[in-house]
Amino acid sequence: MPESNTAPESTVSESTAASPTTASEDVFDVIVIGAGPVGENVADRARAAGLTVALIESELVGGECSYWACMPSKALLRPVAALAEARAVAGSREAVTGKLDAAAVFARRDEFTSHWKDDGQAGWVDSIGAVLVRGHGRLAGPRRVEVDTPDGGVRRLAARHAVAVCTGSDALIPDLPGVAQAKPWTSRQATSGRDVERLVIVGGGVVGVEMATAWRALGAEVTLLIREAAPLPRMEPFVGEMIASSLSEAGVKVRTGVTVTGLDRPTQGGPVSVLLADGQKIEGDEVLLAVGRTPRTKHLGLETVGLETGSWLKVDDSCRVQGVDGDWLFAVGDVNHRALLTHQGKYQARIAGTVIGALARGEALDMQRWSPHVATADIDAVPQVVFTEPEVGSVGKTADEARRAGLNVRVVDYDLGQVAGASLFADGYRGRARMVVDLDRNVLLGVTFIGSGVAELVHSATVAVAGEVPIDRLWHAVPSYPTISEVWLRLLETLRG
Repeated sequence: MPESNTAPESTVSESTAASPTTASEDVFDVIVIGAGPVGENVADRARAAGLTVALIESELVGGECSYWACMPSKALLRPVAALAEARAVAGSREAVTGKLDAAAVFARRDEFTSHWKDDGQAGWVDSIGAVLVRGHGRLAGPRRVEVDTPDGGVRRLAARHAVAVCTGSDALIPDLPGVAQAKPWTSRQATSGRDVERLVIVGGGVVGVEMATAWRALGAEVTLLIREAAPLPRMEPFVGEMIASSLSEAGVKVRTGVTVTGLDRPTQGGPVSVLLADGQKIEGDEVLLAVGRTPRTKHLGLETVGLETGSWLKVDDSCRVQGVDGDWLFAVGDVNHRALLTHQGKYQARIAGTVIGALARGEALDMQRWSPHVATADIDAVPQVVFTEPEVGSVGKTADEARRAGLNVRVVDYDLGQVAGASLFADGYRGRARMVVDLDRNVLLGVTFIGSGVAELVHSATVAVAGEVPIDRLWHAVPSYPTISEVWLRLLETLRG
């Protein structure tokens, strides 16, 4: 821990040093606000560059992904997929009896969240030589950060080179009548909860469909309310149609084209009613609002550096915040609104950490497309998996997005059930694959899969899209037989006709 007003030893140039420090400040090369996976990766890259780092966290080190999002949600969903896969094959189907053991599922989930304790991840921060500062961090002017500490004090920090804002996002709570009294669930309660008999879910995005899948399999009566015509509206249309059908077959009450106008919970701890625009009421023990995200920047001190409080932070491709003088302020992960996915935030963190190290050494940045200093994959090659049953995996543009961009495209579809590896994977396998081809450049713009076990196909598609691999070269990437990945050959055959 550095002494006040005593700069830790740094191995890099002082050319971008902050203004003179005060006697009450602790000085670091880099200050990272937010110790989720994004902040951890920025800190790790900065330390690897020889920089001193303070990592600030107001909750648990490891952030949303470790305790309330990626890990607990997938721990809830994996048993659902495993059971479905076992029931889909003759021989194992006959060996499966009963339903999921909810207590065992919750216990396994709790193990993956380390029982909501961050000792292990806090120890990792110490192991890389970064300094963990607990409390709420906020900007206090250029290269300055103040931390409201758990003991009620304020700790003042100064950065020689950079401050990285990695505070993420919160669940959006719409301003509906009765919402405060209803105390709705967000994704946090949905992934950490343990007992609900009737769950009403508002929103047909990833959180909505994944939690509908999980809680229905755990025995809850689930109603899914979607404003759009189908779930997952940002994906290819056939995806939403198949997911809606699958959820309905599982017993989820799926209602599309509905608008929620208010919530009503007259008795604390009692049931909640969801009010619809057509006058209907739907009652549940809990209601999960899964309608979007909002930036975690309301109490971040943005006004001290000329930015709007509570806003998403606009950045360039190196994650440097726009509208702030100098190259000292970075925004990485959800907070910059480029791609609200943990793996994309970690990717940005690797870019930002590399950029901070280069700037600290006084090096000029290379802003060319394939440079390690630019986050090009946030634009053209964002992969995503939705862990419903069946799974959904996609990367790049949908057909509609490509056409709206004015590109000359051909769309190629293939029935995954006709692939030998898929028919072996499950009796009566249902699924579909689509690739969107740029006919002018002869490369893939986007790929979408839906079907059991397709999550592991997504990275091959990501390599093809991000690497702009020519179609003629993809013919020489031979898929193993008999695997589901043989769909690549079938798609290319269909393209050639």
